[in-house]
Amino acid sequence: MLRSVKVQDYMTTKLITFKPDTELFAAIEVFTDHNISGAPVVNERGELVGMLSEVDCLKEILSHTYHEDEKGGVVADIMTSDVDTINNDSDIIALSEQFIAGKRRRLPVLKGGKLVGQISRKDVLRAVRDFVINSKD
Repeated sequence: MLRSVKVQDYMTTKLITFKPDTELFAAIEVFTDHNISGAPVVNERGELVGMLSEVDCLKEILSHTYHEDEKGGVVADIMTSDVDTINNDSDIIALSEQFIAGKRRRLPVLKGGKLVGQISRKDVLRAVRDFVINSKD
């Protein structure tokens, strides 16, 4: 029953993304303007090439401050390129196990190697809640 619920049924599809050549301070502005803490980085073909987080930005800023360098850099220089992902047709149970085993709050969702969405732990809880409510009917 709950096993038949797919990631694609609960993922967010309207994502803010960055390109590898996005300037660091432009990315920081996006984070603050949209109140988000991280975003996927995609190439021109829509393929996921990394993730950028607030922590990545802070590390870069502190490094440049320490070395008295103010240039900032681009997303490709500071993003995390080894990214955990999940396929859009994976079930919620497999996703839950992946969240429990790791420390991620959200995962990029891929279909055929392309980024199609993102799913969070809250989305999984929403799926479980919906399942419980629907099973009472």
